[in-house]
Amino acid sequence: REGSGGAGRHRGGFGLSYEVELLRGEARASFVMDHGRTGPQGVLGGGDGGVNEVTVWRDGSAHVPPHLSKEQDIPLKAGDRVCVGTPGGGGYGDPLERPAGDVLRDVALGYYTPDEARLLFGVVLSADSSAVDEAATRAARRG
Repeated sequence: REGSGGAGRHRGGFGLSYEVELLRGEARASFVMDHGRTGPQGVLGGGDGGVNEVTVWRDGSAHVPPHLSKEQDIPLKAGDRVCVGTPGGGGYGDPLERPAGDVLRDVALGYYTPDEARLLFGVVLSADSSAVDEAATRAARRG
């Protein structure tokens, strides 16, 4: 689940995204998960990880549990889907200390967008996102 790891010198690990579709019959879904309102905490300046996200699609309409990641006995029938995004881990250390080359690699792998690289880590990339703009990164990280 790209982007769900908290920013940090060492970014938090990413959660997972998955979807389950009921192909036939009837069933009930229950969720009793933590981190529906706040993600796992970062430490020593690291950002918090992303929160759980649960959406149940019934008859083509989205249902988000009122307690976000806690609800029991949601009725399902064939064709209904359950979409879950698990939380990411909290970051460790100041995100502005993450090596710019590591952030560039994260963007190249699709973990973060160029805008997220700038906002979260203070790393400015070239127009085509193929290189770090060293001068602009130094300026962004100073202030």
